Amino acid sequence: GDHHGGGAEALRLAGPDNKTKQYDEGVLRKRTQVETDVLAREKAAHELADALPKEISTIPTIDLFLPEALKDAVFVGHLVTDLDSVGGAIGAAALYNGKAALASDINSETAFALEEWGVEKPPTIEEVLKENPNAKICLVDHQQTSQMNPAINPDNVVGVIDHHALQSKTIVTDRPIYIDIRPWGSMSTIISHTFLTHHKRPPVGVAGMLLCAILSDTLNLQGPTTTEWDRLMVATLSEIAGVDDIQFLASQQFKAKSKELAGLSAHGLVNGDQKCFSFSTETFNGDVGFAVVETTDDAVIIDRMDELLPEIVACKKERNLSALFLAVVNIVQLKGTLLLCGPSELSLAKAAFPNCKVNDTHTMMDLGSRVSRKKDYIPEITKAVKAGWKKPVKRGLSVVDMAALGKLEVDPTDYQNITRRGSLAMKQGEHFTVDDDSVVDEENCI
Repeated sequence: GDHHGGGAEALRLAGPDNKTKQYDEGVLRKRTQVETDVLAREKAAHELADALPKEISTIPTIDLFLPEALKDAVFVGHLVTDLDSVGGAIGAAALYNGKAALASDINSETAFALEEWGVEKPPTIEEVLKENPNAKICLVDHQQTSQMNPAINPDNVVGVIDHHALQSKTIVTDRPIYIDIRPWGSMSTIISHTFLTHHKRPPVGVAGMLLCAILSDTLNLQGPTTTEWDRLMVATLSEIAGVDDIQFLASQQFKAKSKELAGLSAHGLVNGDQKCFSFSTETFNGDVGFAVVETTDDAVIIDRMDELLPEIVACKKERNLSALFLAVVNIVQLKGTLLLCGPSELSLAKAAFPNCKVNDTHTMMDLGSRVSRKKDYIPEITKAVKAGWKKPVKRGLSVVDMAALGKLEVDPTDYQNITRRGSLAMKQGEHFTVDDDSVVDEENCI
């Protein structure tokens, strides 16, 4: 069937203007970045996937193009291993007839992808080297010796497939090795592209792992390192792996990722699972963003309030939203907390959830047992807007110039580690607070 590059479900629920997805009660949500991106490339993706041999082939001609050096090699990612390292190693092993290995324990996101696609967890590099101490090694997703598992002997490294900058500590070798480094958003994009250029169809499980890895490393195609190739490969892999709802897969994966919050940047948390809803009434016309982070330990997130609030303001400004909420949901205790980054959010939250308590700095609302964006949050916000809510007179930090909100910097050795530097909101020194202007005398309102 045609999976529309992963956008079949977005098409099925398309709203009147095609840039939206229609929910119950006539609620319209804008298509997410990943939905928009795959639908824009569905034709190319369909053609690419269709052109591949239907059977997983072993035609000798394919071997002509496969580098001799990588035959029977062990493909292994970096320490503190992530989904791009593991998915990429599994993909490379399938492509080059080698073996995948783990440099370290897998994280919750990688465990999700392996289970989702029914792929066996690779053995550790230590186990592989115990069996075969002189195995040929191909490093994937890194080339710095500081990120290499110490069990690897640099003399046995025969290749590098990576997408990171060449900085200090790049591996030095005595003889030429196979190198494939491309400035793309994910190492798994390189492997996917090579499958296509070699006219080789990845098995469904491998295609699924590569797909999840690209979504992970590019923050669902929203990260600053995302390229055209990443977008096209996501659409093509969705076709091959039979994915109809790319947004659902991305959301499920982010839920798995946010089980381990320590590794997530504020930018990653605010953008990981954010949806945007469009409203048009006599009193309000605009888009409201709603991000959700599900966790077993909400205290960890709430401790990072002073880092998260300025990030929400910056993101709201970047996307030209009228309001942007972040709900932190504790999935064990089933309770929700809403972060409020400005007067509009405070005012709309009070209108939508009139009985919920707000903290002293007006930056946090206790949502009690409300935990679902679809069932508990958006219907209430929709009701409040339809009942005549309008933006307050007083404006918070989101009226300042974008430049004052800092700029994103990407760690050259870890593209998922994105920090916003130089934000005015961060410079306040004291804790982030929001003015409550619901106490303003009505008659003096403009």
